[in-house]
Amino acid sequence: METVGFAGKCKGMGILTFARCFSFSKAQHTLAAIADSVHIPSPAVSLNSSPDEQGYADTPEWKMFKSKDLGLSTSMINKPALTVLKGLQKTGYEAYLVGGCVRDLVLKRTPKDFDVLTTADLQEIRRNFSRCNIIGRRFPICHVHVRETIVEVSSFKTSERKGKNDFVEKKQKPTSCNDRDYARWRNCMRRDFTINGLMYDPYENVVYDYIGGLEDLKAGKVRTVIPAHSSFAEDCARILRGIRIAARLNFKFSRDTACAIKDHSHYILRLDKGRIMMEMNYMLAFGTGEASLRLLWRFGLLEILLPMQAAYLVSQGFRRRDKRSNMLLVLFTKLDELLAPDRPCHCSLWVSLLAFHLALAGEPQDALVITAFALSVRNGGNLKKAMDKSRKIYKKSKSFSPEVLDVVESESNEKVMNKILDLAGEVKSTLSAMTDADAVSQAMSKYYPQAPFSDLVFITIPTFSRVRSIFACVGGHREERVRSKEDVEINYRSLVDGELKELRFVFAKIVIDSLYVTHFDKKSDTDPS
Repeated sequence: METVGFAGKCKGMGILTFARCFSFSKAQHTLAAIADSVHIPSPAVSLNSSPDEQGYADTPEWKMFKSKDLGLSTSMINKPALTVLKGLQKTGYEAYLVGGCVRDLVLKRTPKDFDVLTTADLQEIRRNFSRCNIIGRRFPICHVHVRETIVEVSSFKTSERKGKNDFVEKKQKPTSCNDRDYARWRNCMRRDFTINGLMYDPYENVVYDYIGGLEDLKAGKVRTVIPAHSSFAEDCARILRGIRIAARLNFKFSRDTACAIKDHSHYILRLDKGRIMMEMNYMLAFGTGEASLRLLWRFGLLEILLPMQAAYLVSQGFRRRDKRSNMLLVLFTKLDELLAPDRPCHCSLWVSLLAFHLALAGEPQDALVITAFALSVRNGGNLKKAMDKSRKIYKKSKSFSPEVLDVVESESNEKVMNKILDLAGEVKSTLSAMTDADAVSQAMSKYYPQAPFSDLVFITIPTFSRVRSIFACVGGHREERVRSKEDVEINYRSLVDGELKELRFVFAKIVIDSLYVTHFDKKSDTDPS
């Protein structure tokens, strides 16, 4: 595959407290709103112990809250997860919602999914449900199929085998703590971040907080459960999960967690490429792409994961904490406006935006060419129709520098059409470079030679092929099956499944919405349908 870089050279380059707590308005998600809305009283009983000889901090106060005082009810749990919880409880097992779904419910956000933890072992779980598979070898869990949804179910018994945790092993069970509390605490201590360590029992109507998760929700803080350096050494995927959570919630990292992310950013190269792709998709395909890119850049992770995009930011003089925007970030802002945790996109869409932007960074084009290119993608390669519509609206485009040039009014249709075809070729070449280890490793050499070496390529062959298919209609065979101009609503099932018509439609929408103030799904003189 050919190398692509910027400017022609790098083109593309128990006994616990019941307390009242959260009272959130649905629209309040800022840190100020969280701090103002949360009240967590002191517990009636503290089961803390002093720091041990290893230097670990005190165990946070163990607390139990009435779920209704946190604003939680079973009506907030989706039907598949509720089906699994009921099935386990009816057969005599304890069953809890755990992790990020409890955090999101407390914050009145839509969970991406619901995870269940139970006292049943994996075989007992499988016997309870007709469609249940045990997956994973090292740390197996159950996938329970309920209609078209998969609910992840883990077992207390399996989690106890998840490697040695010195902090857990050193702590003795307090004399006032019963066995059930102790088992729940041990499970929470093996989790990644405190705000993911809440357990919700919807039948006892209580939420257990053994590790200070609610306090950190109040503070808008992402903090590891055990000391951050140890936590990331134990599981380096937590670095990327932390970025994703902070981006989604607009939270800050605790000081030690932030320092550990910077110090151990290279740990992520230990991860399997498939795992990296999964974590990147969680960041970019669920509505927090722009914030995730900013955090990856701020903490020195972007030059490892996406060196070509990092090279672009360096070439623009973009600082680590820069508040400015640019065309790359605007494209992902527009993507984020269309997505949500329960309305994600196929990974090929955000890869196509990365490739498209790098092509423009390497070979800037004018607004007329860019608009016609986007519309020809949407229209299945109909260049004439795209050209006619683009000439009516390009003068209303916003200005981006350096990717978008001034339009040369006197250029003929033939010359503009050739530029469109050239842009299509540049996008395909850039995509090839993004999947070429040599090209990736050279991306930072010109602009930031002291950056950590990375030739990481995590974009899979199927994703690469799907992205090429999105653009194949431009300059290739015209697609007869395209969306009608009256159909302006996004079909999210088709989008997450990666159907080409939907991918092309949304890609074009993002590009046009980035260039023009008026959205093209509204009838106006800039409606390019």
